[in-house]
Amino acid sequence: MKRRINAIWKGDGSDGIGFLNVQSGAFKDMPYSFKTRFENDNGTLGTNPEELIASALAGCFNMKLSFDLNEANFNPENLNTDAILSFEDGKILSIELKLKGKVPNISEDKFYELANNAKDNCPISGVLNCDISLNITLL
Repeated sequence: MKRRINAIWKGDGSDGIGFLNVQSGAFKDMPYSFKTRFENDNGTLGTNPEELIASALAGCFNMKLSFDLNEANFNPENLNTDAILSFEDGKILSIELKLKGKVPNISEDKFYELANNAKDNCPISGVLNCDISLNITLL
C-alpha cells in the first residue's frame, strides 16, 4: 500500500503559506503556515505538522487496539483517544494518549495489557522518535 500527500509552500518561512492535499480527498488545500503552527492555539486558521502527527497516532492506536480486542474475543463499543503532543525548541518531545474505552466484559487488567500493546505496536508509534505515554480509563 502506498499513500500520496501533496504539500505546497509559497513564500518564506515566517510569512509564507502552505497547502496540503491528501489522496483520499479527506482534505484539499488545507492551509498551514508559521501562524497555524506557532501562533494559532485554537486551530481555526489551519493545521500544522504536529497536529497531523498526533492525529495519525491517535487514529492508528485506536484501530490497532480495536483489532487486538477483537483477536482476544472482545468487542469494543467505543474507544475515545486524545493525543497531546509536546513540541519545544523545534522537537517533538512526547505524546500523551488519553484513552477512554467502553468494552463489555473485559477486566481492567486485560484492557490495560491490550491498550499498552497497541500503543507500543501500532505502525505510527513505531516510526516516532519521542516518548509516548498512555493514560487509560475503562468505562
